[in-house]
Amino acid sequence: MIEYYQSLLAALEKSPNKNLRAWAEQLPGQITAQLSAERYGDLPDWQAALEALPAAVAGSSDFTEQVRIGNTTELPAELSANIEQQLRALIPWRKGPYQVFDTFIDTEWRSDWKWDRVLPHLAPLNGKHILDVGCGNGYHCWRMLGAGAARVIGIDPSPRFVVQFYMLKKLLGQAAADVLPLAIEQLPATLQAFDTTFSMGVLYHRRSPMDHLRELKATLKPGGQLVLETLIVEGELGHSLVPQGRYAMMNNVWFLPSAPTLLSWLAKCGFKNPRLLDCNITTTEEQRSTEWMSFHSLAEFLDPNDPGLTAEGHPAPMRGVFLAEVP
Repeated sequence: MIEYYQSLLAALEKSPNKNLRAWAEQLPGQITAQLSAERYGDLPDWQAALEALPAAVAGSSDFTEQVRIGNTTELPAELSANIEQQLRALIPWRKGPYQVFDTFIDTEWRSDWKWDRVLPHLAPLNGKHILDVGCGNGYHCWRMLGAGAARVIGIDPSPRFVVQFYMLKKLLGQAAADVLPLAIEQLPATLQAFDTTFSMGVLYHRRSPMDHLRELKATLKPGGQLVLETLIVEGELGHSLVPQGRYAMMNNVWFLPSAPTLLSWLAKCGFKNPRLLDCNITTTEEQRSTEWMSFHSLAEFLDPNDPGLTAEGHPAPMRGVFLAEVP
């Protein structure tokens, strides 16, 4: 799949930022190693679906109010049916939704709702270089482009999500957005290259939240902004829930801090002016099973007798949006 990254690599190689130029030298090897069929047995099938798609057939797109690629009446029925068939080969689709010609991908998450909560609080993205950590299939990367970003780089170690992103990009053609098959610890230690870094839905999956915050800080230019969205719990300064087993059926949840605790972590890690801008209870309308993600979802992860609790008896998912800057 390295051919899908040529435009990104060329842009990084020409960057005035020496850290990005150095990163461009490392990336081909990293991408090839991460997208290895030896590591992911299903990857050849996903890549076959990607290769079966036609290239750059969309006559229009919209990333401002939605993520739409093409129009519903733009393609012959046979070609449209083939596109839907290939998109379905990558089920489950978790982040979205997407309108792809006349196919509506009704994803597990209404990620557009999260974007609508985050967007009003952001510094303008016009002309900015953006990093989206743990971006999944890149839904918010498209919305960042729609908000005026000059270039968006998402990172996510799941190859299914990476292939999903490039299925959409292949239909669209050129766009200044890419998703790399990397985790944040695989980035250079001191990039200091991005105007804004997003980390949404990642912090609670990290064994060391402080290390994650420091890694995020290292991606930002001086004066850059961090947008952090994560699960939190009610509580005073110092309080944090550390689930002994699963949390909402997830086995990789480590820390759910209170808002005051997370603000103190941000300050301790060297961010300035950390603040909580939005707090929202996740509902079964925002996260649910669909035709495009037919497995269990939030409704099955909650206590059937008390939706205010998870199946394990913890407080139900509540998500906070935090902003902070680096000096």
